[in-house]
Amino acid sequence: MEMTQTRQLPVAQQAAWAALNDTALLKQCIPGCESIEPDGDLGDAYLLALTAAVGPVKARFKGRMALQDIQAPDSYTIQFDGQGGTAGFGKGRAHVTLAPEGEHTLLTYTVNAQVGGKIAQIGSRLVDAAARKMADAFFDRFTAALGGDPQAQAEAQAQGETTTADDTATDGAPAVDGGAPGEQNGESKRKRSWTAWISKS
Repeated sequence: MEMTQTRQLPVAQQAAWAALNDTALLKQCIPGCESIEPDGDLGDAYLLALTAAVGPVKARFKGRMALQDIQAPDSYTIQFDGQGGTAGFGKGRAHVTLAPEGEHTLLTYTVNAQVGGKIAQIGSRLVDAAARKMADAFFDRFTAALGGDPQAQAEAQAQGETTTADDTATDGAPAVDGGAPGEQNGESKRKRSWTAWISKS
């Protein structure tokens, strides 16, 4: 999957760069994000946990994000790798660039990603549509937060909380946990319900 998009941010380039490196803000803006934590002593690497839905499959992904080729405040590359248990995996790279445009900033990103497991079996059109929807949701929230609109920020935060709290998949499919076996209560029950749902599909 490859995706390229450009967005105008309502702040100067230095402020946009700072926001892109603010993990608290990113957590608020990434749909379904549960946590972003530093990966040990590595200042440019983070551990993430988030819930994402692709068609009828909804899963909790746990993975790692590393910032590479950092050219502050102009660009960096994000290397990411996430595991969603029986739902599959996602990995790839995203190159992000910032360019001044008057008092605003143009952000351009290009993503190259691969998915595997049950997610890949859904089909490339659904996977691409889900990825674009998630990217649009992120940048809508991110732009609202940078714009300083309290109502827009409140709506964006509320949307993020709703996405995180919703533990049922699209079309009634149960969520799949990407954590280690026995890591969360009720995991065996969820796996049994997932198997039952697959058999009915």
